[in-house]
This record gives sequence, C-alpha cells and structure tokens, in this order.
Amino acid sequence: MTFRETARRLQDRLRVKRAAWCACRADEHLFLWKGVRSPPPSTIADPTIKHLQDLSVRESLRDTKGYGSALRKFHIFCDIFSVAEEDRLPASFAVLNSFALWALADPQPGDVGLIGGPAFEPVSRDVVRKYLAGVRAWHLIQGWPAPLSSDDHARIDFHLRGLERHVGARRKAPRPPVTVPMLGALRAALDLSSSFDACVWAAATCAFWGLMRLGEVTVPSRASFRANKHLTRKDGLISQDVNGKVYAQLDLPSAKTAREGETQAVYLVKQGETVCPITALQNLIAVVPAGPDDPLFSWRDSTGAVRPLTRAAVLRRVNSIFTAQGWGTSFGHSFRIGGAMFFLAQGVSPR
Repeated sequence: MTFRETARRLQDRLRVKRAAWCACRADEHLFLWKGVRSPPPSTIADPTIKHLQDLSVRESLRDTKGYGSALRKFHIFCDIFSVAEEDRLPASFAVLNSFALWALADPQPGDVGLIGGPAFEPVSRDVVRKYLAGVRAWHLIQGWPAPLSSDDHARIDFHLRGLERHVGARRKAPRPPVTVPMLGALRAALDLSSSFDACVWAAATCAFWGLMRLGEVTVPSRASFRANKHLTRKDGLISQDVNGKVYAQLDLPSAKTAREGETQAVYLVKQGETVCPITALQNLIAVVPAGPDDPLFSWRDSTGAVRPLTRAAVLRRVNSIFTAQGWGTSFGHSFRIGGAMFFLAQGVSPR
C-alpha cells in the first residue's frame, strides 16, 4: 500500500469519526469522540474493571452537555487553524493557549494585524475557562492525563487578562427578573385544570419563591430524568410547623451548590392564593396523579403517560405568554433572580 493510499484511508476514517461525533447529542461528545491516538492503559485488562471505569466516567460529571459544546468549539478552532487530528488529543499547551486566545479575541476595525484573518467567535474570559475545563474533561474521559498544569493555567490566564483589557471586558446584559405581577399574568394565561399548564405553574412558582434554578425544576429531556438526580413526588412534602403554619419542603437530590450525594432542602411558605407555590403544588398533585418515583414536576400526555417537565417546554410556554405581554423571551434564571430581588426588596438578609 502506498503512502498516499494509507493517508487517504486515514482521512476516510477521520471523516467517519467526525460525522459520528457531529450526529450525536452534545452530552455524548466527551464519550463518543475518541481521537486518533490510543491512550496508555489506565486499568488492568479485565472486563469487570473496564466496566467500572466506564461507569465512573459517566457519573463523574454533571454538565456533560455544556462540556460537549465546549469540545465542539475546540474542534471548530482546530479546523480553522488546521490543527492535525493527532495534535488534538492529547493537546499541547501551545494548542490550548492558542485556542483560549482565539476564543476571547474580538477584532476591532483598528486591529490591522487581524484584518483578513480567520473567523472569530468571541466569548468572555469566564466562558473560555469553561471551554478549557471541557477539553480537560475530554482528556480524562478518554484516558489521557489532564493537559494543563496549574502553571499552564496561570500562563493562559495572564494572556487572557491582557487580551481582555485590549478588547474590553464583555458582559452579557443582565437577565430581566420575573416579578410578582408577571407571575400573576402567567397564572391568568394558564389553564390550571390542564395537566401541562398545572405543571408549568407549579414549577414557575416554586422556582420563584424557592430561588431555584430552572434546571432544578425541569430536566433537559424526557429520557434524561433520573430519580437519584431530579425531584420526584416523594421528594416533596407539604406539612405544618409547630405554629400551625403550612409549608412545603423540596429535597433536591442533586443541587448545583451541594456536595456529591448531599441533599439540599428548599422551603416554601404561603404567599397568598394568587401566586402561592403551595397552592400550585396542591393543584399539581390533584390534576396530575403520579407515583412516588415519578417526577415531581410532571404532566400526562394524550396517552396518559407521565412525562417530566423539560426546560425547553416550560420556556416555550412561559415565553409565549410573556412575549404577548411585551416582556421578551430572556427568561431562564429569571425566576430565581426575581425571587431574590423580591426578598431583598423586603429587607431580607442575603445570608
């Protein structure tokens, strides 16, 4: 076989691998894109140990979708600058430092040295750090050592700090908070006897009054629901305290700010009937009967099957209502932000 034929076959294999990588979901990128080099063995050659290692890497990360998107951006950079496949995994300091600089760069008309250069897709310095964390996770999952040392990170950050001063620190516009009147408008537009709308309303009120992230009351997709990671019916309790006041307790099995395996409790109290989270939860339980291991925020489809509330679905419903009111569509963490602003305005201590 000639060198040219060997090279052509290698390129064909790479195209197949790249096509498979592009076709898979973002949360699978870290696992399915292998690279062309074989890593040194990290376990003994025993199928049981190999299986345990596979389980460990699958459970080691929470944000595989975000890291998968970071990995996609890394490959875009490598394609633009013709970084060879074998130099991507493992990646050198030079490659990753270059990737970080490219990701932050935002050429201005006065940057003569960048006129006619490659395409740029600028992000903030914090996002660049997340990109590098995603590439690091990819290395570890694929059996390679972490590509950057602490000194390497310090050198990269030194460069990024200077470049950020040159281009000007970019900040996203603050997300608009959801307010109590907006909650009232949302309730007025929803049909609380509808399975889906009852679920949306319960999730919205709990996210607002419980200062919860939207990802804590929803799931990324129907197939991604896990009882050990997401709220189930048995994780919610409505009871009375020693003074006879009604409260709800939601035990988050996997909160972003909690340690691995640690449960974080969210407490909710009565807030008046119109926008009350406890009333919303009671309505959800009545409208959508479900088992203890079913999602807490769930609804029933036309076949009667219990379905978890997905982030995309709740945002579509909420945004359709808020858009009709002229409030726009930038409402993700806005429930958590709105709840925090409400309590701060009431003089509640941030602590």
